[in-house]
Amino acid sequence: MATYVLVHGGWSGAHGFRLVRPLLRAAGHEVTTPSLTGIGERVHLTGPHVDLTTHIRDVVNHILYEDLNDIVLLGFSYGGMVVTGALEHISDRVRHLVYLDAVVPTNGESLFSMTGRPAAPLRLGDPWLVPPTPREFDDPEEAAFAIARRVEHPVGCFTEPVRLLTALEDFPFTRTFIRATADRTGAGSDVFERMATKYRSAPSWRYREIATNHMIPNNRPRELTDLLLELA
Repeated sequence: MATYVLVHGGWSGAHGFRLVRPLLRAAGHEVTTPSLTGIGERVHLTGPHVDLTTHIRDVVNHILYEDLNDIVLLGFSYGGMVVTGALEHISDRVRHLVYLDAVVPTNGESLFSMTGRPAAPLRLGDPWLVPPTPREFDDPEEAAFAIARRVEHPVGCFTEPVRLLTALEDFPFTRTFIRATADRTGAGSDVFERMATKYRSAPSWRYREIATNHMIPNNRPRELTDLLLELA
């Protein structure tokens, strides 16, 4: 039995994995999907104080308090920032690290710096919420469910740089990057394509593709599950 910890992306919540969780559990595995503060089901806790460190602590505490070990840790989209930052605290509990169409930062990079956006310090009175990026879903019912639950995201999560003093390749766990091949440009996809280009032929990484747009867990839950079962 494997233990999966799936970390959702920006403007969303743990409900984004609602189609994947039952498939992994039906295969006999344990799966948890922590929700990040200020978005998803924890939107009532939002505020200008919420930043990347908050979300890293959400995931780290979830893993520590549940005493999860030998895990398959997945970061989806913005969740790649979160799982990367979590490694400073829980790398010894990770068996395999998965970036699902995600950003893969190095030490000192923020989401905004990776996407070429300015990241000026937040001042009193400045806007601190970022509107959701439009996304497309194959199933109209899934679109209605997901879009209604996309909320504004605290900007501090996007401006704070990640801290990771050890290169990913120097950790003992294995690594996989999964790319959504229907998205090549637009809606922030340029950064994911750069990541895919970097890791497609990297010797210490596995690389996989799924033929859909960025919203892989919503559009291709069975294909994603099969890939995760293969990796475990």
